[in-house]
Amino acid sequence: MSTPLSLTCTSLSFAWPDGTPVFEDLQIAFGPGRTGLVGVNGSGKSTLLKLIAGELTPTDGTVRVAGEIGYLPQNVTLDTALRVDEALGIAATRAALHAIEAGDVAEKHFAAVGDDWDVEERALATLGQLGLGHIDLDRTIGEISGGESVLLRLAALLLRRPDVLLLDEPTNNLDLYARRRLYDAVSAWSGVMIVVSHDRELLDLVDQIADLRSGEVTWYGGNYSVYEEALGTEQEAAERMVRVAEADLKKQKRELVDAHTKLAKRTRYANKMYENKREPRAVMKLKKRTAQVSAGKHRIMHEEKLAEAKERLDEAVEAVRDDDEIRVDLPYTAVPPGRTVLTALDLRLRYGARVDGDLDVRGPERIALVGRNGAGKTTLLRTIAGELDPVGGEVRAHVPLRFLPQRLDVLDDGLTVAENVARYAPGATNNRVRARLARFLFRGARADQPAATLSGGERFRAALAALMLAEPAPQLLMLDEPTNNLDMASVRQLTTALESYEGALIVASHDLPFLESLGITRWLLLKEGGLRTTTPEELGTTG
Repeated sequence: MSTPLSLTCTSLSFAWPDGTPVFEDLQIAFGPGRTGLVGVNGSGKSTLLKLIAGELTPTDGTVRVAGEIGYLPQNVTLDTALRVDEALGIAATRAALHAIEAGDVAEKHFAAVGDDWDVEERALATLGQLGLGHIDLDRTIGEISGGESVLLRLAALLLRRPDVLLLDEPTNNLDLYARRRLYDAVSAWSGVMIVVSHDRELLDLVDQIADLRSGEVTWYGGNYSVYEEALGTEQEAAERMVRVAEADLKKQKRELVDAHTKLAKRTRYANKMYENKREPRAVMKLKKRTAQVSAGKHRIMHEEKLAEAKERLDEAVEAVRDDDEIRVDLPYTAVPPGRTVLTALDLRLRYGARVDGDLDVRGPERIALVGRNGAGKTTLLRTIAGELDPVGGEVRAHVPLRFLPQRLDVLDDGLTVAENVARYAPGATNNRVRARLARFLFRGARADQPAATLSGGERFRAALAALMLAEPAPQLLMLDEPTNNLDMASVRQLTTALESYEGALIVASHDLPFLESLGITRWLLLKEGGLRTTTPEELGTTG
């Protein structure tokens, strides 16, 4: 018995108003279970979810859904004046319930309640499951954090019990603890779910992976780890096929050269025999034509074989994914072990945050800065970077430092990639800037792209290049949530780039797998005004 399809996209096409195509004749269907929709930045994942949710209209084709859709967009914005029960969509039912409980038996109240007599209990239970049990239904959105508002939007969807749930980068801006609540909700989901995410832990909870690439979808059974293993096997086979195709192409080129050589020899021999007139003229002409035709056929056969070999090589190369990695040498970023890089004492920060006691960073330490949303991680990094003055205490960097904020506003949108990097290295020649940028995958004309036209992943790479190639070389590099909105390929590129960095590193992130891949030497938890040493294991169990 076949599995019923809950969502089907047939001959789906979509292009932006300027004519840029995103999909052409896309065919895809989703059945029950959790599907992780993956692909590089710009492949159309979020666009596909918007088309399914009805927020965009396809230029052609149809989307058919069996049942109701619930959609959590990537950027959740809620009116800060809304009450929590209004955001949950239960305000009218709740008001009617309270009126009936107060003795008002008007028909309109019973009509508003319908069969949903336990809506308030269900709402509180759902909030509790998502770690929002402390939030009163009468509070306003302005009184809760950004991460809590994302979970609140998810709670509203869960209360509606949709048949199909679409989640677009749901863990962005969630701290470790909020992420864990969301993981639990995803694990418990029994309907149809499509989730777009760069969060590896979240993608390891799905039942299958749909890989969106060049406008087509390839399916892989199992979670992200299984997908990665299968993809690795595929890529090894694809790379072997490239080597085979390259060898065949060389062989066909050699045989074509041989064919040309033989043709030239036969032509010279036929001409010589004709000139010497050793046989009757008619016979000589016939032999000459026969030799030329035979050699010509031989040459044409080899030219066709060469064309076929080129085509096979093109197909083989196309099957190999662009796995370019950032590989740079940054010797001037090196910091000797034991050298003091940063000192801070009893910092009182803006917005009420503080760091009691001493903070010393020595040598090429790699520090992970973790903590709940609102604990002050970004404020601390901005204060160290000199963007904010401390309210009290002191902080001092003893080496050149650079800070990459979440906003990536270190780039001037009016300048090209090369011009942006040159701003940070005014002493470098144009050739040197371009040579270094090529190692960050901005080769040739790509270095002349205006920053305003870059995709999310490209913009991050350009900002990272500007800071890491700056003069003087940064010996303290600070990154604030660097993996937000990056696809898996961009995260891998960031990791390989940071492998070459020899200075001290401070990274604020909620992405534990990414932090663990960096070779972190010290984990610092910012909580209730104090920095204390922690471990990934402790973070995995702390609520």
